[in-house]
Amino acid sequence: MILLNQIGMAVILVSLTLLLQVSGVTALIEWLKRVLTRDMDKHGPTYSATLVMESTVAIVLLHGLAILLWAGFYRSRCFPSWEIAFYFSASSYSTVGYGDVVLPSTWRLLGPLESVTGVLMCGISISVLFALVTRLLDRDTRSLDGKEQTGNLPAPTTILSGSSRPTRMPVHSTTATMPARPRTSNR
Repeated sequence: MILLNQIGMAVILVSLTLLLQVSGVTALIEWLKRVLTRDMDKHGPTYSATLVMESTVAIVLLHGLAILLWAGFYRSRCFPSWEIAFYFSASSYSTVGYGDVVLPSTWRLLGPLESVTGVLMCGISISVLFALVTRLLDRDTRSLDGKEQTGNLPAPTTILSGSSRPTRMPVHSTTATMPARPRTSNR
């Protein structure tokens, strides 16, 4: 019976966490699409940094809500205070898991499950930030076409991706020319 209770609550908590994450990320993506299409003429680094910062703050708040969701359950069933419940939830969700606070044996399977869920939700968030930065870099690279380039930004080149349309990618030289060392014999 204890295992069935844990499985039932696990399904509910993971489902609510997914609903929260998907709703929040969808709202963030829709907002970013509106902002990026509306402000096509703003290409400065300050503007790009502000968009990344605002998106990161939104994602951190979203993860805080997910942690609070799990902490609410822990507070009602496992711990006597919100402080302990939130602390345990945050350390589990982030996979830190100090071990100084542990769940009662009747709910101990939820801790590792929250950790796995937290890792997956962080992966979703990272993919959104990665897509944003990629889009901003792509837009900045396209804005340099036809203009004289300044600074250390390499010239854009066209390469063929897996599709039939060319993709703009910056070329970064990672190899340095090293002088040849004289060879010595082992005699």
